[in-house]
Amino acid sequence: MSVKETTGSGIGKVLSLRSIAYGSGRWLRNLAVAFVIGTGAATAQPAVVAALGDSLTAGYGLQKDAGFVPQLQAWLDAQGADVELRNAGVSGDTTAGGLSRIGWTLSDDVDAMIVALGGNDVLRGTEPEVARANLAGILDAAQAAGVEVLIFGIDAPANYGPDYKRDFDAIYPELAEEYDAVLGPDFLQPIIETAGEGPVAQYMQADGIHPNAEGVQIIVDALGPSVLELLDRLD
Repeated sequence: MSVKETTGSGIGKVLSLRSIAYGSGRWLRNLAVAFVIGTGAATAQPAVVAALGDSLTAGYGLQKDAGFVPQLQAWLDAQGADVELRNAGVSGDTTAGGLSRIGWTLSDDVDAMIVALGGNDVLRGTEPEVARANLAGILDAAQAAGVEVLIFGIDAPANYGPDYKRDFDAIYPELAEEYDAVLGPDFLQPIIETAGEGPVAQYMQADGIHPNAEGVQIIVDALGPSVLELLDRLD
C-alpha cells in the first residue's frame, strides 16, 4: 500500500536566516524534524483500487450498500485492510467497453485494479481472440500506469461448442501469466458451489442472471482473499 510523505518546503529558508542566533537556530531545527516526521505519519493514504466490470460489479438491481463493491469494501474493512474501492462497473459492459474507458478509470491516484469482464462477451458470442485482445489492451494500460491487477476468469458455457469454451476459458490464466496479474476464479462460481445440489435461484434475483444481496455476500467471502493477495503486492 502506498504511503505518501510531504516535507515542509520552508524549513531550509528558516534555517538559513543569518539573523537567527545559534541557540534559536538549533531549536528551530529540532522543531522542523519533528514537524516533518509528524506530517509524514499524518498523510498516509489508503490504497485506491478501481473495480472495472459489468453489471455484476456495478451492483445491478440491488440496494446501494448491497452490491459487490460496497460489500467487498465492508469485508476488507473487517480484515483491517487500508483500502478505498471505486466502483467502475457499467451494466451491460463488454471487454471492448472496458477498454474504451480504461483511460479515465486509471486516474493518477489508482494503485490497483480489479478486472471482471467477459461475461457479456460470452452472451453475445464474441470471438475469444477479440475478447482476449481487448483484455490485453486493458492490462497494457495498467502495466504502463504501474497499476497491479487482479483479473477474474470466466467459465464459459458450452453453448457455442467445446472449442469456443476451451479458447475463452484459456484467456484469463494465459493473460494473468503473461502480465503477472493475480488470477481469480469465475465471478459466479462461488454461488454454484454453495448451492451444490440445491437450487441456485435462492441466491439470484428474479432474472436468474444477477445475484441477490445474499449471493453477493457469498461471492465476496470467496473472492475476498484474491483481493487481499492483490493488496499484498502494494506493500
